[in-house]
Parts: sequence; C-alpha cells; structure tokens
Amino acid sequence: MKVHYLQHVPFEGLGYIETWLKENDFRISATRFYEPAHYFPEVEEIDALIIMGGPMGVYDEHKYPWLHEEKVFIEDCIRAGKKVLGICLGAQLLAVCLGANVYTANSKELGWFRVAPTEMSKKVSWFYRLFQDHPMVFHWHGDKFEIPYDGSFSLLSSEANNNQAFFHSENVIGLQFHLEITEDGVRDMLQHCRKDLAPSSDFVQPEQTILEHLDHIKKLNGTMAEILQTWLCRG
Repeated sequence: MKVHYLQHVPFEGLGYIETWLKENDFRISATRFYEPAHYFPEVEEIDALIIMGGPMGVYDEHKYPWLHEEKVFIEDCIRAGKKVLGICLGAQLLAVCLGANVYTANSKELGWFRVAPTEMSKKVSWFYRLFQDHPMVFHWHGDKFEIPYDGSFSLLSSEANNNQAFFHSENVIGLQFHLEITEDGVRDMLQHCRKDLAPSSDFVQPEQTILEHLDHIKKLNGTMAEILQTWLCRG
C-alpha cells in the first residue's frame, strides 16, 4: 500500500507518522512544496494521502501559487475515493476542498490543551473511544475551519475552538491539532515560529510551559498509531 504526503515547510514533516508507516511496511512518497521541482503523482498510483501543516493560510495563493495545484490534487483524490487525512493546515485545506470556509479564529491556540469528543463523534465509535478521556494534545494554529455541509460532522472541540476535527467519511478525516508531533518537532516549531507566541493569552502558552509538557508526546503518538491503523487498514 502506498501513502503519499504533502509537505509545506521543512520543519513540519510526517513526524511519528513516518516511523509508523515504515514499521508497518507502507511505501511512502512525498510532494515537498518548498523544493523547486515538486511534483504530484498520478492519483491512481497512490492509496492514501496525508496533508501536513504549515504557517501559510489556505487562501494565500498570491504568495504560494502551488496552493491552487494542491487543492486540485486533493479534490481529485477525494473524488477517486482515496483515503485522505489532513493535519492542521492540511485539515483546513481538506475543509476548503469539501466546500467549507476557513477563517481567523478568535484566539490562536498554541501549546498543550485538551480536546473533548462531540456527541456526534459517538457515531464513529473507534474514534470516540480514543478521545473519551479528553486528552491533552499539541496545538499550533491561528485559523479554524467550518464543517463542510455535505454530511460531515465535528468530532472534537476544545475550550478555544468548537471544531478540532471532522469526519467526512471512513476515508476522509481532518485533525486541527498534532498527534504526529515528536520532541524534535516541538523544538523545530518553537525555533521557526516563535514569533507566533506573542502576544500571550489564555490559549497561547509560553515556550517554557510548552517544553515542560513533552511527556504527553508518547500518548499522542500512541493515539496517532491507532488512528492510522483504523484509517489505513479498514476496508
């Protein structure tokens, strides 16, 4: 089985997802938009698509012309019935490709904050089970997505953001937060995006607080593994 991923900046790669895919003998390919000669595979060549995060916005085509090509490719993968997982910016792109809006959130959400399952998430029992204890997860975003008006529904919420994940189908899921993050990934985010931490607020943690809670990562990665196992290996 072949998984293709879309990477927007060098410091937001697959993280733990790469480890899991290799341990489970998946073939992996990538489109890296920060490289001059990026390419897209033929849709029929891949089985699944993972769309990673990045500091740009979904409507920034004037700065990043490749965003238009990326949206077309995502839409083609959805139409072809491929498995598609969006993370952070990736989830926002997925929402836009499904007809929803993305806009600036009332508050940035940066650091460790809990998410809670929605009532509708009980329709996806395996997903509900993973989040029923309101786990602490890692956030780094200033925009939020609406839920597409096509039968999709919200899976998770947080105190700052009522839409933290959405379910379109067993194949297509969006996550606003980062379960794939590693310790190196947190430090890379802080190095490259430290300016995002100002001004501080109830939902923007200082760097020291973020670094003090790296012990959450093992549980996050375990949850990521369970999502990947179900999402990729079912049906």
